Amino acid sequence: MAPSPAGSPGTLYLVPGPLDFGCAAQAPLDEVLPAGTLRTAARLTHWICENAKTTRAYLKRVDALHPLAAPLQAQSLQELPRAVHKKGDHGGGFDARPLLAPALAGHDIGLVSEAGMPAIADPGSSVVRAAHELGIPVLPLVGPVSLLLALAASGLNGQNFAFVGYLPQDPAERADRIRALEALASRSGQSQLFIETPYRNAAVLQALLATLQPTTRLAVSHGLTLAAGRTRSATVQAWRRQPQADAPDNATPAVFAIGR
Repeated sequence: MAPSPAGSPGTLYLVPGPLDFGCAAQAPLDEVLPAGTLRTAARLTHWICENAKTTRAYLKRVDALHPLAAPLQAQSLQELPRAVHKKGDHGGGFDARPLLAPALAGHDIGLVSEAGMPAIADPGSSVVRAAHELGIPVLPLVGPVSLLLALAASGLNGQNFAFVGYLPQDPAERADRIRALEALASRSGQSQLFIETPYRNAAVLQALLATLQPTTRLAVSHGLTLAAGRTRSATVQAWRRQPQADAPDNATPAVFAIGR
């Protein structure tokens, strides 16, 4: 695609992806992403991403609906460093300005993550901050955000909520964290949302059922936007009676939420 007028920076587009990354099934792309988002993605030729291989796979799906402005082999893909994937970049410390050199030269750039909206429960906020610092316009495109879909389907408080990331892996520390989040939710009414690597889904659910009070409401969403996607929202007491009803497997991304 042609660069912006001379002296004018390109735009950083936040390009959402489908929520089926790592899942056995895929959702039809045109059913989970608006046509406008797909058209914009198709015309971009410069990208900042988590993984070049999975981004090419995503762009191949886009190309089947809206022909790409340049072949996959000609797309410019820059990967965020592995340390950013592992530790995140939400707290600062990573200088993403060099990745935005094409935008300063007038090219529009797409920022994309493995699933959902980049910089929301995924890396990318350092790139967005750097764009603002450099005077590069930032434009988020419309697409699925698993946290908001899960919250909407939970019946929990959607006026006051917090996403708290991942729970500790150590069982004792995890139990302490669950109790603290439950106390906050009970005291303030603020819904508490968190996620986990899919292969720990069963362990997290087991810890929640063992630690939470019977009257606390627990909502679990998994496979969102897929045909087999489910949300179950019930008291812990009800979950304990049927712990496997609509429980997530250890291969599908899930969002957990607690509240009153």
